[in-house]
Formats: sequence, structure tokens, C-alpha cells
Amino acid sequence: MPPAKKRTRTYDPARTRTAVLAQLGAVRQAAGTLTPEQLALPTRLGDWTVRELVAHIGMAVTAVHRALDKPEPARQDAVLLDWPFATAANAPAIDDFTRGVAESHPDLATYLTDVDRRLRELLDAHPAGRLLQTNAGALPLADYLVTRTVELVVHTDDLNAAVPGLDVPFDRQALAAATRLLADALAVKAPGGATEVRVPPYAVVQCVEGPRHTRGTPPNVVETDPLTWLRLATGRLTWKDAVEEARVSASGERSDLTGLLPLMS
Repeated sequence: MPPAKKRTRTYDPARTRTAVLAQLGAVRQAAGTLTPEQLALPTRLGDWTVRELVAHIGMAVTAVHRALDKPEPARQDAVLLDWPFATAANAPAIDDFTRGVAESHPDLATYLTDVDRRLRELLDAHPAGRLLQTNAGALPLADYLVTRTVELVVHTDDLNAAVPGLDVPFDRQALAAATRLLADALAVKAPGGATEVRVPPYAVVQCVEGPRHTRGTPPNVVETDPLTWLRLATGRLTWKDAVEEARVSASGERSDLTGLLPLMS
């Protein structure tokens, strides 16, 4: 009997919209409290300061705005899980754009308020199936909005790491969508059924070539929490450090994910 095909995960467009707006709102509120000294703090993103990081969060959301300003592609030629693997090539352009936004918007809280308002207007005006030309190819608006949860959640974590005591909250649905998307990306990068990766309470995926288990406890298991998973998947944390710091539990000879991470950088 051939192996069962894995079903592609789907995301509810209304819940994704709510999640994106909630996470953006949390960052916007936090940005209004940042002092000039805090905005000048370094981040773990190269030589970006907190100011560049906050500007980039807004810029990541306005990617939706910019895509909707372009003509609609004739057909879809990409899927959601192409996106995590298509981001690295754009790093230099993203850096330049981010610095320009930071310089041209001295009041970042007002900037994010404008980003939020315009995003709501655009989402009201366009259907979820409207195609967008993205860095990964032509995707429906609903799918591209899922990718914004990754941008927002990962960079909220960067912001919290840069500013002691800031503690911007994570919207549960945004954290869930980001975790699931990058867990599924791991299964695409390393297809198979030898290893089970668990990120409770949001995701469980089978990956890595090798003997497939069919019942009982899998012989190769990796388990971690959502934020640790996102840090691993995006290169904020190495596999070695995560294991040594007991942020990840890994058992079995095929449970070492060193060669598969990060998925995005």
C-alpha cells in the first residue's frame, strides 16, 4: 500500500487577519513607549538598532501594501511553503529599504499607526483570493498574510531581546501560525517519516528519511516550545546551544537537526 499523502495545512483567512492586526497592534503600542536611548540600543540583527528593527516590522507589513499596488498576476505559480526558502536572496535590498524607512519616519509609533490603518483598508477592499506578486512567486493574499505572522512574531521576539523589560506580548494565533508554517517548512526540506518534531501546543510534523513508525512512541523525537522553534528556524539560536541549554529535547539517532537548520536566515 502506498504511503498516505500528507494534507496541506490550511489557515482561516479571518483568523489570520485578526492575528496579524493583533501582533502589529502590540508592537505599535510598545513603540510608543520607547525612549531615544532604547531606540538606539543594538539588536541581534547585525548593526541594526532598535529603531531599524521597529521600522523593519512596519516595512514587513507594508509588503502587503506594495504587492497590492501592483497588477494582479495572471495565475498562481507558488505555494505558501515556498516562501520560507525565498527570503535570503532579498537581504541586501531589505536592509537598504529598512534604513530608508527608519530615517524618513522619526516618529515610529505614528508610522505604525498609519501602517495599521492602511492595512485594514486594503484587507477590507480585496478578497482573500486576490493574487499578489511576492518574492516567492504569485500567491493569494490569504497565504501571504500567513507569512506576515512569521515576520511579526519573530521580530517581536527580536525586539523583546533588545529592550530589557519591554515584554511585547505575542498574539496566540499569530504565534500558532508562525510556528506551524516553519514546522511544515522543515517537513518540506527534509521529507520523510523517521523523526517526529513536536512544538506543543501548535505543531507536530514528520520529517527526515528513514524507517517510518506507524504506532506507539516514535524512535526519533524532537520537542521544544514555540519561541525556541522559531529562533532555531530563523537562525537566532543554534541547535547545539538549544540542546546544551535544555531548550530542546532530542532522542534517537535521527533527532539531530543541525544540518537542517536554520530554515530562514
